[in-house]
Amino acid sequence: MKNIFLVITALFISGICTAQDLVEDFKPSSVNQPGKQFPQVNSEGRVRAQISAPEANNVRLDIGGVKYEMVKDENGVWTGESEPQDFGFHYYQLNVDGASVPDPGTKYFYGAGRWGSGIEIPADDMDIYALKDVPHGLVSEQNYFSEITQSFRRCFVYTPAEYNANPEKRYPVLYLQHGSFEDETGWSGQGHANRILDNLIAANKAVSMIIVMDNGYAYKLQSSGGGRPAMVFEEVMMNEIIPMIDKRFRTIADREHRAIAGLSMGANQTMRICMNNLDKFAYYGGFSGTSNYPSSDEINVETFLNGAFKNGKSVNDQIKVFWLGLGTKEPKPFPGSVGAFRNMLEKQGIDYVYYESPGTAHEWQTWRRDLYQYAQLLFK
Repeated sequence: MKNIFLVITALFISGICTAQDLVEDFKPSSVNQPGKQFPQVNSEGRVRAQISAPEANNVRLDIGGVKYEMVKDENGVWTGESEPQDFGFHYYQLNVDGASVPDPGTKYFYGAGRWGSGIEIPADDMDIYALKDVPHGLVSEQNYFSEITQSFRRCFVYTPAEYNANPEKRYPVLYLQHGSFEDETGWSGQGHANRILDNLIAANKAVSMIIVMDNGYAYKLQSSGGGRPAMVFEEVMMNEIIPMIDKRFRTIADREHRAIAGLSMGANQTMRICMNNLDKFAYYGGFSGTSNYPSSDEINVETFLNGAFKNGKSVNDQIKVFWLGLGTKEPKPFPGSVGAFRNMLEKQGIDYVYYESPGTAHEWQTWRRDLYQYAQLLFK
């Protein structure tokens, strides 16, 4: 109780909240390490963190771009709370005397270019990615050597629950990409792609499919330019990943049964891959992004993506589902760039599906909802 009193007093003095504002119904986060009581989340979406650091002089909770002061008790334990956070998953860290470190109470996730802490704020629609008593698919780790990058690479592959029980059946494939400073662990870790598909398939809302989640960072050294590496993910995807998946898994290896999607940076990459290879893909999904499309309507369509959108009828004939999603709280430049891209599609007479995730920003809750909506339209 003394810890709580000290924290409430500090927050009251700093003007962050009053004692009446703080709802004392905190519970351990669902992504804590086993047996760890902190961090905690209350019904307002506030995060309470705690760490033992007797020799530290200043400790802060760093979440959502804001650092919150924590208070030390007589035992050297620091405790502090944040303002209410949006529901869904968030990366965060603790700042101890200027050094940003993971919270030892949580499981670690790869995001913001590092392995660090994550917190889950319960959402009203968390049922879509809940772990339920339904048949569960398998997420397997696939290692391969890339001749293009001259390095070993890794992807994770989701196969539906029925895959091993039906050895003669072949399946369509969705290639699903992460965002900036994330990696191939993101969609199964933070995104719960496997749970979303398990639940959709069990409810007969989605077709059983394979999902491939690879690392969007792929480089090779150039012979000129002082050895500066070139980004070659599109080349790796088309010449190595897809052939490997078709060889290792029972896929239906044609464009009618192949989809691609990505979030943010992954939306940029997958847009270019899809539009440059329309003989290989019939479905596209862009989550919180398109292809670095300018936030202005002034654009020469013929020069964009080699004029891939010049002929709207051709695009409509080839792409069965052209899907875009965005959170209602997305920061700049995403509303502007996606809005300008939509205007271009409409001017070209290109059919598309647009979805807005209510109350979410550039974050995993938006992208979980995107996948939930997009997957239901595939391969039907």
